[in-house]
Amino acid sequence: MGRIQRLTLLPLLWLPLLAHASVQLVVDGVEDPLKFAVTSGVDVAQYANRSVTDAQMQRLYGQAVDQAKSAMEPYGYYEAAVDGRLESLGGGNWRVTLHVTPGVPVTVTAVELKLDPKAAEIPGIRRAKRAIENLKGEVLNHGVYDAARDALSSALTADGFLDARLTTRRVEVNRGERSAVVRLVWEVGPRYRFGDVHFEGSQFRPGFLQRYVPFKHGDYFSQSQLLQLQQALNGADYFSVVNVQPDVDDKKNGVVDVKVDLAPAKRTIYTGGPFFGTDTGFGVRLGYELRWTNKRGHKWKNEVVLAQNLKTVSTLYVVPMPGQNQRSFNYGAIYRDSNTDTSQSRTLEVIANETRQWYGWTRSIGMHVLDGTFTVGKRGNEPDNTPGLDHGQSTLVYPEMSLSRKSGDNPIFVRNGWSLVLTARSTVGTLLSDASFSQVTADAKWINSFAGNNRLILRGSAGATWTNDFSDLPPQLRFFAGGDRSIRGYGFQSIGPENSYGRVIGGKNLLVASTEVEHYFSRTWGMASFVDAGNAFSGTDYKPAIGAGLGARWLSPVGMIRLDLGVPVHNSTHHGVELHVVIGPDL
Repeated sequence: MGRIQRLTLLPLLWLPLLAHASVQLVVDGVEDPLKFAVTSGVDVAQYANRSVTDAQMQRLYGQAVDQAKSAMEPYGYYEAAVDGRLESLGGGNWRVTLHVTPGVPVTVTAVELKLDPKAAEIPGIRRAKRAIENLKGEVLNHGVYDAARDALSSALTADGFLDARLTTRRVEVNRGERSAVVRLVWEVGPRYRFGDVHFEGSQFRPGFLQRYVPFKHGDYFSQSQLLQLQQALNGADYFSVVNVQPDVDDKKNGVVDVKVDLAPAKRTIYTGGPFFGTDTGFGVRLGYELRWTNKRGHKWKNEVVLAQNLKTVSTLYVVPMPGQNQRSFNYGAIYRDSNTDTSQSRTLEVIANETRQWYGWTRSIGMHVLDGTFTVGKRGNEPDNTPGLDHGQSTLVYPEMSLSRKSGDNPIFVRNGWSLVLTARSTVGTLLSDASFSQVTADAKWINSFAGNNRLILRGSAGATWTNDFSDLPPQLRFFAGGDRSIRGYGFQSIGPENSYGRVIGGKNLLVASTEVEHYFSRTWGMASFVDAGNAFSGTDYKPAIGAGLGARWLSPVGMIRLDLGVPVHNSTHHGVELHVVIGPDL
């Protein structure tokens, strides 16, 4: 054969390898999950993309009817009828059709469960026991039965019955009567108590980590409390590895010790990077943190922010007091140089407070010392002697208390959640302040998903101030409106009460609300529409400003990025479009 002939025939030699044979399986007469059970239970389904000989196909088809009937039994259908049909489609392709008639299912007519009465009184075990007893009257489903049975075994272990054994486990099916009886017997044995907790690999002095243990020696064993210990140690941010395990191999006399294997995390953390916010402008943030400064677990955090409109230097020293309330004593100082659309200030604030968990809230009580100079009522870079500017210098010493709480289903992208922060501060009773004032504030946010890829976001802020000399209050203690987190469509702190020169100087009170709807086209991209309304005011002269607009949303690798374009609505003194950019979590 010539070379040209061989080359001509070469593609024909490859045709058997290129041909793609398949077996098509069709199941009708039932819907999921029964249809899925039949499809998964017959061997012929495994040949959907595999070649098969005629003899193999006949063997597979011969088994398919019986396999389909067996696949129905775990769902309680012991009388299923299956009709099959095998068709050759040519070219090595086949179609198998299985028509299933499920018949009358088997019902659980009795549940016989024997368990120690004292164990059955424990809430977690009682719930698991009730789930098994509730199988009576239901169609027999082996998957549901297995899950309920295993859940009770797990509940016994979780509540300290570490030697519990399932001695009888039977499901007796009477096909003629289409009934089933469940028989289960547990020997629970003794209920174990906690022994000692041994920490290995810790960098702290003996006894410090014992404060994180949520149980005492002699308490009944509880897996949920072991999980609390694991979460508390992870949350302390001291360790890269936290492994909490009961020493069940060495349990004795009804007592089990707990072993905690630890590996220290990196002690020193350096952070930094550029950022942008329409309220602050372009800037860079640098941070330095010691996760622990000594063997008592003290922490030290430092940060420098250098932005166009804001410069801060802050330090915070934290003395943790681990325990049920997760207390800590915090001592810090913040130097702040702020330059907004309406004010400029340079202040030093010294803070000392105690923070703890309190009835599900985070509570903070402490003292603040605020000292500095400020100018209010400015418009751009005006000279200090411009008429209408309000210059001041004050020293304020006041206690402050705050309560905060939040709940969300996902810290990165909240579909359903809320947050609430309440704060109160006052100089009443202090002797070192230039002004007497009392102030309360509240900030709330609520997020709810609806109709698939949509979110409704409601936000509100309120505040009230009582003072004998408003002019002595620095901008931080006055209320303004406008900006990214206030009323979009207006510049940061650009609206509020004005003095006789028509310059914004801030107000004693604040009331702002926002409604926003987001729609997401994909997991990371979406759009938003919003309406914000409110204002800062003094007395009863409340005239809400309104802003509205559209925005884009991007769930980026560094967090949610929000870009909004807002415009004032029915406002004769503010015009144009304002760009607002916010980067950060929802709550």
